[in-house]
Amino acid sequence: MTSADTIDQLAVPALIGIVVIYFVLRLFTGTAWHKGKVGERKVNSRIAWSLDKTQYQLIHDVTLPIRGGTTQIDHLVVSRFGVFVIETKNMSGWIFGGANQAQWTQVIFQEKQKFRNPLWQNYKHVRAVQELLDLDPWQVHNVVVFVGDCEFKTDMPPEVIKGTSALTSFIKSQRQAVIADTVVPHLLRTIQSKRMAPGRETNKVHLRNVEAATRVNETRSVLTCPRCGGAMIERKNKKTGQPFLGCSSFPKCRGVRTMP
Repeated sequence: MTSADTIDQLAVPALIGIVVIYFVLRLFTGTAWHKGKVGERKVNSRIAWSLDKTQYQLIHDVTLPIRGGTTQIDHLVVSRFGVFVIETKNMSGWIFGGANQAQWTQVIFQEKQKFRNPLWQNYKHVRAVQELLDLDPWQVHNVVVFVGDCEFKTDMPPEVIKGTSALTSFIKSQRQAVIADTVVPHLLRTIQSKRMAPGRETNKVHLRNVEAATRVNETRSVLTCPRCGGAMIERKNKKTGQPFLGCSSFPKCRGVRTMP
């Protein structure tokens, strides 16, 4: 056997290994988890670069214990202009949705996929922050930012934002001071002391809690509020007279459902 034959025999397994690694990486980078982490890093970098650190304090990947489990928040920005609770969506395609729609739609090459209204999804995070920090609703901002190659095809509320640059512009546009400067350090200390330690073990605990909550939700009646889980009651649209289901906690909670 010549030295060239030996090299060829060694090269084939190496080439196969490279191909296998390539496809494994392709599969991994295509997962929703990886896309989400990439989106979160983009948002973190932009906030750190664009916002004045003397006025805005960023805390990311915050897992808080709540009644019945945990809640995981992508980013918190704490300032005298309020606490911004930010949910990141790294998505492509056309995005259709509205503030009062339970399900939004993503369209990619005529393929449609439903996903939960991210404002409602983030509402659970907002409530957890309000309760932890003992803040009023007007002191906490519910913000959703879409990153990636997506395009809004319906009018979105101002707190649903496309792109990291627009996100920081939105945060800077909130100029009314709603939290005293002397209180901000206390809020930061409270968050840091109550959050679970970031890392793999905390993520595992949170994933188990999410899976358990999903099983519970699947058995619950559709007549519960999609935002706070409270009871729904029949109401009528004042303009059209059409009946719909509204949260019994209105106006504190504005969750709605269509009539079954």
